[in-house]
Amino acid sequence: MSVTRTVLREQIKDVLLERILSGYYKPGDRIVETQIAQEFGTSQAPVRESLRDLQSLRFVESQPFRGTRVRAITMEELAEIYPVRAALEELAAQAAVLYVDGLLRDLEREYMAMRLAADRGDVHDEVHHDVEFHRLIVNASGNQTLIEVWSSLRIEARTLITLVETHLDLRKIAEMHRPILEAFAARDPALAGRAVREHVLAFSEILLKGAPLEPPR
Repeated sequence: MSVTRTVLREQIKDVLLERILSGYYKPGDRIVETQIAQEFGTSQAPVRESLRDLQSLRFVESQPFRGTRVRAITMEELAEIYPVRAALEELAAQAAVLYVDGLLRDLEREYMAMRLAADRGDVHDEVHHDVEFHRLIVNASGNQTLIEVWSSLRIEARTLITLVETHLDLRKIAEMHRPILEAFAARDPALAGRAVREHVLAFSEILLKGAPLEPPR
């Protein structure tokens, strides 16, 4: 797959996701590959791949003779991932803190990039650096099974969805990573694990305080 096609797939996915979240596409609405391909001036392949990604996130479903349609989804459903992610990242942090010297510098770099993105009001860039911050910790654990399971959760897309739906202040989100940096600087595995776990679970609580994810009426 070429870089151009990969980028195009992500662009199409972002547009479709924004339309679903805004209510432009309502539950039950059909998304037609040929129409989307014509709109973007591309073949159906990147559209099909984008829809496959959205299906894995459970925002659309494909059925024989009915095509691809938008699913109804609630905040509770979106929040289900966070306890799983919290458990994985707690384990990762406990192991990663043993390699803190180079890792701490990289984490601070991503933290500063989040703050700069927040100052610009750039949600997508903040999400990118937020996910990279957590990916650094997961990869530093050296646990390949943990890394593969974490990657399968499609963290970046789900983080973007959470930010869009909760309207959280971007600066506050960046600052929520500060306790993790402090825990790693202390070189304490238990503290690092607890800081990461509490950080991730906080977003689950925020989502569950919201209303069902329904289009505006």
